[in-house]
Amino acid sequence: MRVFVAVSLPDELRGRLGEIQERLRRAQADVSWVKPGNLHITLKFLGEVEPKRLDRIRSALAEVACTVSPFTLSVAGLGTFGGRIPRVVWVGAGEGADALTDLAMGVEAALSRVGFPREKRGFTAHFTLGRVRSPRNVDALLAAIRAEEAEGLGSVMVNQCILMQSELHPSGSTYTAVDRFALGTTAKGDGGQG
Repeated sequence: MRVFVAVSLPDELRGRLGEIQERLRRAQADVSWVKPGNLHITLKFLGEVEPKRLDRIRSALAEVACTVSPFTLSVAGLGTFGGRIPRVVWVGAGEGADALTDLAMGVEAALSRVGFPREKRGFTAHFTLGRVRSPRNVDALLAAIRAEEAEGLGSVMVNQCILMQSELHPSGSTYTAVDRFALGTTAKGDGGQG
């Protein structure tokens, strides 16, 4: 199964980000937009994992979760990764970004102890809105991003991290919670209720 560790968003905030995506679509750039229901922050992508490894992953995530207190993360800022021809359109994190980075680094360290290689790139707190597929209308897209006001989009109480399964389909990815790990508690995950 293909899995990753994430922080999710409440539906109201996903809706606001979906509205930004709709306005950016008007640039008619060649972008694969993430479905609003799939918006999240990836803390660690694990890729294809044999089901027999899930118990060790769960133990590692439970270990990290109990060391991090819940925190508020504000969502603000709109930008791109990739230079003149961007690869990714994102919304950033403001207040709470340091706590989120600490959580991501804890996840990284715990999972490295159970056999997952560490990321070579540093962690950047962001929500991917879309992935740019070609340079078509990229200037219009960049102008639309500059014109968009993405300050003060709201905030989310980060009180858990989620082990997610990603299933690839022709219509896009489907994400399902495999397990949830409450922050600041010694409780184990919830057994996949999601």
